[in-house]
Amino acid sequence: MLPWNPWKHAARALSVLFLTAAATLAPTAAASAQAETATASATATSRGWNDFSCKPSAAHPRPVVLVHGTFGNSVDNWLVLAPYLVNRGYCVFSLDYGQLPNVPFFHGLGPIEKSAEQLDAYVDRVLAATGAPEADLVGHSQGGMMPRWYLKFLGGAEKVNALVGIAPDNHGTTLLGLTKLLPHFPGAEDLISATTPGLADQIAGSPFMTKLNEGGDTVAGVRYHVIATRYDEVVTPYRSQFLSGPNVTNVLIQDKCALDLSEHVAIGTVDRVTFHEVANALDPARATPTTCLSVIG
Repeated sequence: MLPWNPWKHAARALSVLFLTAAATLAPTAAASAQAETATASATATSRGWNDFSCKPSAAHPRPVVLVHGTFGNSVDNWLVLAPYLVNRGYCVFSLDYGQLPNVPFFHGLGPIEKSAEQLDAYVDRVLAATGAPEADLVGHSQGGMMPRWYLKFLGGAEKVNALVGIAPDNHGTTLLGLTKLLPHFPGAEDLISATTPGLADQIAGSPFMTKLNEGGDTVAGVRYHVIATRYDEVVTPYRSQFLSGPNVTNVLIQDKCALDLSEHVAIGTVDRVTFHEVANALDPARATPTTCLSVIG
């Protein structure tokens, strides 16, 4: 039997976590990409969100913009949460951002600064359509962190009332320490930066993360609500998701429901305990306790 080689296994893990999408996704024809985009848009509208004729009500005067995570898209990330919010009377919208050339389905892989510019343009479009002066943002993973660049550097604080981050990598991630192994693999960091810059930006200690968090986590005039799970295996350590500053609420979902076993993907896509907490964050004046029974609410 050959001796166990930890470096070999680490390399394999890094390859899976960082490089699979960029290295193995086959180029897709432009016509196919356009067809997928049209289908996704129709699917969202048919389920009650991305309806640009929606006008916010007096009870919920701000539109909600949903911001997907890395490898996500404007539909699949929100198949449960978007209808959940629509059924509660919100005008709900979602965007695709961070597309790489010839990769139409897996988004959130481009430079995060550019993705924030796409969010800026999309929020402007939503506000123009709805007539609302401000929006609320709800994001999962990168989608809970990337808007902070928009708020801090692109004037978004004047257009946003609240940012609700579900498992956001606000201070980057070590992926259970695997990112610390990158220097041991010559060229790995350069390859990740060149092929999937959106991943490179999210590594703890990256130049992007350093600039994002310089001078404090928050900006004036915006409420921040962070929802994390102790079982997060992607954004690690999970407490790095929490923010410091005024108008910040940090929530560990297991403090609301100790039986909640949601990890990084589930907390943002299917966990109704978390979604109840999102609803509370969007409308704190009408908030009700988030508990394990919130799954039936």
